[in-house]
Amino acid sequence: MANIHIILQGKGGVGKSLIASLLTQYLNKKHQNTQQPLTLIDTDPINKTFSRYENLPVRSLDILENEEINQRKFDEIIELIAQAKGDAVIDNGASSFIALSTYIKEMGIPDIIKSLGHDLIIHTVITGGQALNDTLVGFAQMAHHLSGNTKFVVWLNPFWGEVKAEGKTFEQMNVYKANKQAITALIQIPELKQETFGHDLSTMLNENLTFEEAINDPGKTIMTRQRLKIIQDDLFKRLDTAVVI
Repeated sequence: MANIHIILQGKGGVGKSLIASLLTQYLNKKHQNTQQPLTLIDTDPINKTFSRYENLPVRSLDILENEEINQRKFDEIIELIAQAKGDAVIDNGASSFIALSTYIKEMGIPDIIKSLGHDLIIHTVITGGQALNDTLVGFAQMAHHLSGNTKFVVWLNPFWGEVKAEGKTFEQMNVYKANKQAITALIQIPELKQETFGHDLSTMLNENLTFEEAINDPGKTIMTRQRLKIIQDDLFKRLDTAVVI
């Protein structure tokens, strides 16, 4: 049995590709002693950030055509999933969010994946600042429409601001309480000081480097590499607690 991880959120620029790359690196480390290669797919029709990582064998598939899902292209994804011996990570862009989430529901994709012996895990992002409400709505829509053979992992990303509304944390909000049963894990991305840790992480991401590449890069300062190692260890420990992963 494999886990099929799909990153979905209707708001752009909230960290979906970051999550796809982090998840991939974590799974590679977790399964490094097994013969279980990951199936990695980037379906973002506009910002193909996930497929820009040279050391991650990501396959780019354009599944959106005239604002609708190209069914033949999606058929290809299902065939890749059916043949997968290990987990799969699929990154999807904001521009195809509505079309893809609707298609997943209408075609009964969670049930198909379950029939293949796999589990469908949808990862979504809630972020602070001006995008908070949009990301909350995006999550609520998915939780409502994709109930059943679907597990949800919610990532809280404070990059654009604290994830709070009217003084309430995500776990105190009505949207969380109404969909609590569907959420199998909450992962809090740490708030990083932009002058040091945040700057180093942003630089690494802009260079499309994995943690391993950046930490072993002799061109980076000793303390930059140390800060990146601390970030990686922290994030991986948080993922360790999400037993569904």
